[in-house]
Amino acid sequence: MTASFLSLPTFDIERNGVRIHGRIGGSGAPLLLLHGHPQTHAIWHRVAPALMERFTVVAVDLRGYGDSGRPAADAEHAVYSKREMALDALAAMRHHGFERFGVLAHDRGARVAHRLAMDHPAAVERMLLLDIAPTLAMYEQTSEAFAKAYWHWFFLIQPPPLPEALIASDPVRYVRSVMGGRHAGLAPFAPEVLAEYERCAAIAGTAESICEDYRASATIDLVHDREDIAAGRQLAQPLCVLWGEHGAVGKAFDVLALWRDRATDVSGRALPCGHYVPEEAPDELLAEAQAFFLPLQHAHAGANP
Repeated sequence: MTASFLSLPTFDIERNGVRIHGRIGGSGAPLLLLHGHPQTHAIWHRVAPALMERFTVVAVDLRGYGDSGRPAADAEHAVYSKREMALDALAAMRHHGFERFGVLAHDRGARVAHRLAMDHPAAVERMLLLDIAPTLAMYEQTSEAFAKAYWHWFFLIQPPPLPEALIASDPVRYVRSVMGGRHAGLAPFAPEVLAEYERCAAIAGTAESICEDYRASATIDLVHDREDIAAGRQLAQPLCVLWGEHGAVGKAFDVLALWRDRATDVSGRALPCGHYVPEEAPDELLAEAQAFFLPLQHAHAGANP
């Protein structure tokens, strides 16, 4: 399955001078896949082949990750805001002719998906988010247990150049420490896919980009979230949220309640895994995703008899 996904055709588009890299395959209703930190679109290698039997899957690398571009930082961290990353994802889908689509997203990619659905509600039909609560709520409700488990949230937002220097001094150690320090260690990760994460982490500028992604989440992204709340804006699309029963998010936060504060139609549950849901519990995730996105198939079939 890994080889079949990673041998799919790749594409590159450019938006405002930033290259966005991705992979596309399958047939049927369009489904956007967004990955998290410190990974790449390769995180979907265990679920994408089955999804491609029913959907046209578009998996992209977020800016700053994988083989996408690594633009220089700005003082406001706007370049790495989830608003900008959402526009990258939207541009990738429109490049392939998709104006409306479903979204399946994990970790950082799920935060991008949240902003994409909020800013561009007509584009996102249904959304499935993995192992996150809303960013603002997670910062506002940080507990001792969460701070210990998600230490990188607070390390990466420190002023440059210290976090960048420590990551860049040994990117492989950083990847293995962050990913291997969770519930299941490094066991869930296929060797060739772990090697891909390590390759991309060593690309020049990655350390700076990772830090800017998190600095944006602690600054400008919170401004955008607070503006939504002040204006009474909520996600109107059907939203499913899944999280790992052994992960920190479900233990530290009431995931469903927090999302029901931000969206009108929310379902979800814990899965028997840790944080890296697509690689730790691919069969369970596939069952949930295929059921949740079934209306997309019906709509697509109706539009293309």
